[in-house]
Amino acid sequence: MRLILTFIALFLSDVLLQFGSGGVAPLDALSGIHLSFTNAQIGMLGSAHFLGFFVGCWWAPRLMGTVGHSRAFAAFAAAGTIGILAHMLIVTPVAWMAMRTLSGLCIAGCYTIIEAWLNARLTNETRGRTMGIYRMVDAGGSFGAQLFIGVLPPAAFVSYNLLAILCCAALFPVALTTMEQPETPAAPRLRPKLAFDCSPLGSMGVIVSGITGSAFRMVGPLFGAAVGLSVHQIALFLATYVAGGWVAQMPVGMLADRFDRRHVLLGLSMGAILASGATVMLAHTGTAGVLASAAFFGFTTFPIYSVSSAHGHDFAASSERVELSAAQMFLYAVGAMASPIAASTLITLFGPSAMFALIAVAHVLLIVFGLARMKVRPTRGPRTRFVAEPRTSFLIGSLQQPLRDKAPEDGR
Repeated sequence: MRLILTFIALFLSDVLLQFGSGGVAPLDALSGIHLSFTNAQIGMLGSAHFLGFFVGCWWAPRLMGTVGHSRAFAAFAAAGTIGILAHMLIVTPVAWMAMRTLSGLCIAGCYTIIEAWLNARLTNETRGRTMGIYRMVDAGGSFGAQLFIGVLPPAAFVSYNLLAILCCAALFPVALTTMEQPETPAAPRLRPKLAFDCSPLGSMGVIVSGITGSAFRMVGPLFGAAVGLSVHQIALFLATYVAGGWVAQMPVGMLADRFDRRHVLLGLSMGAILASGATVMLAHTGTAGVLASAAFFGFTTFPIYSVSSAHGHDFAASSERVELSAAQMFLYAVGAMASPIAASTLITLFGPSAMFALIAVAHVLLIVFGLARMKVRPTRGPRTRFVAEPRTSFLIGSLQQPLRDKAPEDGR
């Protein structure tokens, strides 16, 4: 209990950020439909978010070193709040892209600061428990944000105003905390080549994870609207995907620690292909079928990033782990930036099922690449411990490094 109380301010800010800036993506997609934006324009909003996310990940450690944790957090939260509030003042796709860049900047910057604060206060004895709580809080906030969108009218000032209030409220816990500001962590060098040097398959896995998750979360509302789902059903559709993904982390982690991680990764990709087909086939069978397919899709696709990341870390030295995590986050962002534009364009050309065709093709290519890699190099003998890794900031590697350095059997 004392551990929870110590970090309650940071966890509360996390939840408020998820409901505020994190809730903009589905609301923007639904509002774009309401305002007759083209599918490609709605897709570009999602890509703009990840552009801002990448800039925030890179800039946040440097800003912390200049103005301190609290002031940097306030600056990023203010950027997110401005980006949300301005939506109904300038209603054009180009302006909304700029606003979504601010929201992505806010998410990445604020998460970087939260994780820097956590990392400075954790010990080896408390790290495992605290990271478990952090992941649960983050997942709960993400799940709640998707459900919250179901009660907000699209393209309405009141909807964006509520999200802006929540984003701004994330300032209070951090501003009022009595925790002393820690020393600023060193910004990890961005070395994407390191990820490929350690594991080409792990690198391709995180890229495909970015393609998959970004397409579903940023463009999924377009699919839902096209197959006749109501706003409330679309919110459930997205929330069930998140729930299915987080339920999968523990059993998939056990498999990834016990068996060849390449087999687990390729099995998940096979499941993702089946889930893509099931989602298309069950789209018109009623709410139960749609939600079941979304849960299955989340279960098979959500853990792919963590399994791919773990496979890459198996071939890295302990001193490389922080920079490897940053490189993997960069590769994830590359896939996530490209995916919404491609998915929304395909929906326009070929219909709503084309989004899942894109995802299925990406996983087919991952399977082919994985089978080819299995002939080139055997799997690693002594392996790192599997860690369910959030895609939050470039500093997540600093939090996870001591956990990864434990052997799998030590964590049971």
